[in-house]
Amino acid sequence: MKRQLAALGILMLLVFALPVYAGVPLDTVQKSVNKVLDVLRDPKLKADSAKEMKKEKLRIIYKSMFDEIEFSKRTLAKNWSKLNAAQQKEFVDLFEQILEKSYIDKILSYTNEKIEFYKENMNSETQAEIQTKIVTSSKEIPIFYRVIKKDNVWKVYDVVVENVSLVQNYRTQFNDILTKNTPEQLLEILRKKVKDQ
Repeated sequence: MKRQLAALGILMLLVFALPVYAGVPLDTVQKSVNKVLDVLRDPKLKADSAKEMKKEKLRIIYKSMFDEIEFSKRTLAKNWSKLNAAQQKEFVDLFEQILEKSYIDKILSYTNEKIEFYKENMNSETQAEIQTKIVTSSKEIPIFYRVIKKDNVWKVYDVVVENVSLVQNYRTQFNDILTKNTPEQLLEILRKKVKDQ
């Protein structure tokens, strides 16, 4: 259930935002959302034959929207330093593929749920949390987006759905693997997961 809600949270971040007055972090997210909407609504990309092209366009937006390295570092936490530079790079790539394979179909098949961006908390000069809620016909689901500023650019590094962090959820899984396996064995598990998905 939490995974489905996390998917819905990512989907809503990438799908629909109601315009509100906010600071730079929220404005940055909304600009990315508008780019995603342009892709999802593009009539030239509606056909099944255009699915791969649509995915590729969304990948480009994802890379500009999310801080993949920060996301990966926070997910592995203290275990990040156990990986050498080449392993860290491969982990970032594999983790991105796992996330895409887990959530892309849900994103491509979005409906018209609405998301309300109602609060932006500046935790520091370089970190903020954007508080939102997804409004469906039957309920409201709180979704918080954690963003970080590097090189004067704000990017998402975590999504929190009903108080469950995507980073924390994956951290628990990867930590369990690394208590019994080496970093190379973790990568082999992820390679297999990507191949089998």
